[in-house]
Amino acid sequence: MSEETKNTDVQEVETQNAAQAVSPQQQNPEQFLKDFNWHNYEEGIDPIEDSKLEEFEKLVAENFVDTLNDEVVMGTVINITDRDAIIDINAKSEGVISLNEFRYNPALKVGDKVEVLIDVREDATGQLILSHRKARVIKAWDRVNAAHDSGEIVNGFVKCRTKGGMIVDVFGIEAFLPGSQIDVKPIRDYDAYVGKTMEFKVVKINHEFKNVVVSHKALIEADIEEQKKEIIGQLEKGQVLEGTVKNVTSYGVFVDLGGVDGLIHITDLSWSRINHPNEIVELDQKLNVVILDFDEAKTRIQLGLKQLKPHPWEALNQELKVGDKVKGKVVVIADYGAFIEVEEGVEGLIHVSEMSWSTHLRSAQDFVKVGDDVEAVVLTLDREERKMSLGIKQLTPDPWTDITTKYPVGSKHVGVVRNFTNFGVFVELEEGIDGLIYISDLSWTKKIKHPSDFTNVGDKLDVIVLELDVEGRKLSLGHKQTEENPWDKYVTEFAVGTKHTSKISDIVDKGATIEFNEDIVAFVPSRHLEKEDGSKLKKGDEAEFQIIEFNKEFKRVVASHTALFKEEEAKIVKQAAKKAASSASEKTTLGDIDALADLKAKMEKGGN
Repeated sequence: MSEETKNTDVQEVETQNAAQAVSPQQQNPEQFLKDFNWHNYEEGIDPIEDSKLEEFEKLVAENFVDTLNDEVVMGTVINITDRDAIIDINAKSEGVISLNEFRYNPALKVGDKVEVLIDVREDATGQLILSHRKARVIKAWDRVNAAHDSGEIVNGFVKCRTKGGMIVDVFGIEAFLPGSQIDVKPIRDYDAYVGKTMEFKVVKINHEFKNVVVSHKALIEADIEEQKKEIIGQLEKGQVLEGTVKNVTSYGVFVDLGGVDGLIHITDLSWSRINHPNEIVELDQKLNVVILDFDEAKTRIQLGLKQLKPHPWEALNQELKVGDKVKGKVVVIADYGAFIEVEEGVEGLIHVSEMSWSTHLRSAQDFVKVGDDVEAVVLTLDREERKMSLGIKQLTPDPWTDITTKYPVGSKHVGVVRNFTNFGVFVELEEGIDGLIYISDLSWTKKIKHPSDFTNVGDKLDVIVLELDVEGRKLSLGHKQTEENPWDKYVTEFAVGTKHTSKISDIVDKGATIEFNEDIVAFVPSRHLEKEDGSKLKKGDEAEFQIIEFNKEFKRVVASHTALFKEEEAKIVKQAAKKAASSASEKTTLGDIDALADLKAKMEKGGN
């Protein structure tokens, strides 16, 4: 290209640049001022087309969240520091969440999606604060409510024990699991469930206090209900089923038959007597049982365990008979006797009357106690009724077999007072030999109202056999007969007409009493208390008295002081003495007694 040409091109370019460098307002100032937007100029905003503004607003609505809304949103972890996680929620700025809220998720990493709730729109530094924990709680309550409404089965983590049950983590919410809702059977070790993840059903929600109650038992019951219907429909008396010991009480054992409970009463556990069911079974033990009975609704089922074994009476030695000796252990004692187990499940009763030959019955506890090993004789045996009576006194000779030799009438012995009656005293001569002393045979001289006034239980008494009834096994004894009758000598010593000196011991109705000795207490009618000077003897006065009546049979003695100096009374005494003398060699007759009675009546009449 020539130099001329190059210069021409350069000039053209410069001309064009110069033209472009001139602005519109320079080229046409009037038009520029007319069209100029003074508002935008004052606000400092360049004009933007409306279509572009609309497009921008649409993008913001689609991609950015409203930080004023209290809703849970999804965010993405874009960075993790030592203390916080930086979360992008498509807001104007990223949010921050403390790593403490992710302790349950130690594997948190960049890129993970997490649920968050906007906690603070902008803190003092303009930072967006988010909460993952609050978001989880909100979502958890939504899930718990949904599970409660729909009956959905949820998983929960058993955190710890508490009063009355357990604390379970369900969706991050602490729910309460009552002890009664853990299982259908009683729970003995709550700690065994701590740390386990189990299935539950939400059974109750208290929205006011934010409480949740869950149940594991409800899930089991649903399965058991089906099994229960099937089992109940097939129940028959005599049917043998396998079960598990669910509970042991003092009166019996509850057995789980697979959703249906039955009771084995303590008497149906063993043919032998037992004190408590735990002697036979233990908790969670599996065993076979037989159905004994059930009600029409089949809700109460009576079971038996011992019925699976033959009855012990069926295995009892067929050669055992009345009169044979057997050995056994005392298992029960009652007041009337003791039960002896001679073989497992086979018992015999020893009545207290068969424990001793003594007719003085005592309590069975006086002879044996529970656990004693005893030997006895079979008295009766009924295999059909399964009853047996035994005796232990039969192991020793019957003391009445030679009673006439050991205790003939008139023989003297020493016995022990065993008990009283109103009419006498029972005295034991030896084990099995008792005799009765009538109250009239206790003393020659004392007037005894009750035997206890004369002797005490346990005292030893000398006795003489008065009568013997071998067939009736009765002995009649006497105590006073062991001594000479002092009234035999008193007949002479205190005969009618004899005189004695004594003091007035007491003033009684219609007269007074005087004591001549420990046996003789005489009665003095009022008239016969008169002294020679006309006055009467008083209590404590000493004087001479004359016997005017003596009755050996009735042990009655009547005396008089007045008869010593008055002829009328003296005459009566002489007549009585003459009559007594004429019959001294004869036995007292009823006529004599009547005569003495007449004399007494006359004296008493005179005394009045």
